Amino acid sequence: MAKNLDKKNDEASGSDVEAFLNKVRLTPKAASGSASGRLIFAIDATASRQPTWDNACHIQREMFDETSTIGTLSLQITFFRGFNEFQATPWTTNSKSLTGPMSRVSCLGGHTQIEKVLSHTLKQASDKPVNALVYVGDCMEESADALCHLAGQMGVQGIPAFIFQEGRDPTAENCFRQMTKLSGGAFFRFDTNSASTLKTLLKAVAIYAVGGQKALTKYGNKMGGETLLLARQIK
Repeated sequence: MAKNLDKKNDEASGSDVEAFLNKVRLTPKAASGSASGRLIFAIDATASRQPTWDNACHIQREMFDETSTIGTLSLQITFFRGFNEFQATPWTTNSKSLTGPMSRVSCLGGHTQIEKVLSHTLKQASDKPVNALVYVGDCMEESADALCHLAGQMGVQGIPAFIFQEGRDPTAENCFRQMTKLSGGAFFRFDTNSASTLKTLLKAVAIYAVGGQKALTKYGNKMGGETLLLARQIK
């Protein structure tokens, strides 16, 4: 994906998408008796993030809808904002239970608290396995060494981090790429021109977390178009 960093515009290229989905394909899914998955969806809700937060309110509902036909998605939303504020919703398999709480949240200025996201994920996994962490943010204002250490712990425990970066902050990108490598996840950079691709890839991670590659391929056959092409790319 690095070869596309100097592309004239930020719109996601086919090779970026293919590289991301190949990482999803190679991520082992914890075995379970039925199709199910536990996914933490973490969002940077500092001042610059309001448009992305609003989109996330819609995306989380769509993730539930798309996975409902193949199994059960258990989702937890976490976010940070303002001065040392970090919150996590209860785990739920019902999208409606998240709609109200998320719609009442507004973004506030403050520093990033990604370390809290990673520590929280590890703590949740100590009670019951977590299939993946999805993180959406634009910058990083913390110790890269501390974040990479926690990401490495996630990798040991089999919790891949799928990080979606908005914009081109080079310091954040370097750290995010290292974090995904250490955890066994994948990195993807997007902007407003690639918002639809972001939505598709978030659904892909959720579907794969619940039902594996077979479920993702079936989803692509149902949706057709770009989604079908994306599903075929990970075979």
